[in-house]
Amino acid sequence: MSEGGLEPAAAACVFPGFEGLAAPDWLRRLLADGLGGVVLFARNVRDPEQLAALTASLRAERPDLLVAVDEEGGDVTRLEATTGSSFPGNLALGAADDPALTRRVAAAIGGELASVGVNLDLAPVADVIVDPENPIVGVRSFGSDPQLVARHVAAFVEGLQGVGVAACAKHFPGHGETAADSHLELPTAEADRETLLARALPPFAAAVDAGVRVVMTAHIRYPALDDEPATLSSGLIGMLRSELGFAGLVLTDALEMRAISGTVGLEEGGVRALAAGADALCLGADRTPAEVERVQAAILDAVRSGRLPEERLREAADRVAETAAWASSPRPHRDREVGAEAARRALRVEGDTTLAGEPVVVELWPEATIAAGEARHGLGELMHAEAIRLREGDEFPSLDPGRPLVLVLRDAHRHRWQRELVAPGSIVVETGLPEWRPAGARAYVATHGSGRANLEAAAEHLEGQDPG
Repeated sequence: MSEGGLEPAAAACVFPGFEGLAAPDWLRRLLADGLGGVVLFARNVRDPEQLAALTASLRAERPDLLVAVDEEGGDVTRLEATTGSSFPGNLALGAADDPALTRRVAAAIGGELASVGVNLDLAPVADVIVDPENPIVGVRSFGSDPQLVARHVAAFVEGLQGVGVAACAKHFPGHGETAADSHLELPTAEADRETLLARALPPFAAAVDAGVRVVMTAHIRYPALDDEPATLSSGLIGMLRSELGFAGLVLTDALEMRAISGTVGLEEGGVRALAAGADALCLGADRTPAEVERVQAAILDAVRSGRLPEERLREAADRVAETAAWASSPRPHRDREVGAEAARRALRVEGDTTLAGEPVVVELWPEATIAAGEARHGLGELMHAEAIRLREGDEFPSLDPGRPLVLVLRDAHRHRWQRELVAPGSIVVETGLPEWRPAGARAYVATHGSGRANLEAAAEHLEGQDPG
């Protein structure tokens, strides 16, 4: 590669995020210089019309652009961040356990992304729930059975890619193996090699077999496999290539996460990730133009000094281009009905949920995860009922004992304060992992997620309008 060809190749491997509803001048300039992709977040989305205009303006600068977004369904949505997702997330799809339904949901999500110019969905999550205390996986996983997760990962990939939107299986080789959050620290998975291969890898193998175009690496150490975190590990990325046979694009998780930026640093992390075999560097949230340009400069310096072979950079840039070419014509498709159907089929009900009178809905809201962000919708709102939202430490209000009480929990197994507030005779709606059962409640409803579709299914049931 000539010296003059280095800059576009380095730019092709960088996928930054940005602030605002329109493309800033600095981003337009970098796109013209060869930037390979961008990652959109809720802060970039007001409505479908605005988003379609934004993506069109980006492609006016660079037509062969990968526009990526985390649209998992359920708790993690960017397109419907203000209202909640019209589609349930992975745990609900795993609870229904119908791969054809999962495929249809993924196609519907992909079709809506296509209609607004997004051609890379950073989904599905292929992590297996190993430790229910893990705050970052939870309802984003299809479940705790590797084979169940594998068949639904494959179905999700097929559904998305069937409408021309590239899928991204994440977080290789599995974020479910640790309870720590890589947004905040560098986690370590302590399982032995045999366990990791048998438990964590089958969903990724299924994704590869289904033809997944992109795999995202985890910022997690797996000492049984390599001392480096997967994002920086030539051994683990090599395993993905050689043992699983993946020939597509390897994308890092966001490098500004503390697991990387707080250890080796943003620029060094980018260079090491490319050297290890990653092809594209996600620079997601809250990055300044100067930081993006410093990462590109670090890549160029590494090539010129010999730390990063030119052939490796060329290979990475080529994979970005190949993926963009594959995803150049996504096909719009709308099927909101499948979201409601899947959420209903995921609902699990125990006990008597009859409401004799106007209920009071008390929603116990824990701190939101970084991946999902703060929800702006709740069950009480959807039921048009009196709704009270409480955080940890809030005083429980005095309520009319004659009115039915509906308590909405989230991951109560992880939050003692929620468990302590469950009143005898109440109806408990668990919107997270259904790991804990309240002994004194008269009914228990598990939605397997807190997306709007999940809560609408619960509201429909509690109001006696369940068509099933």
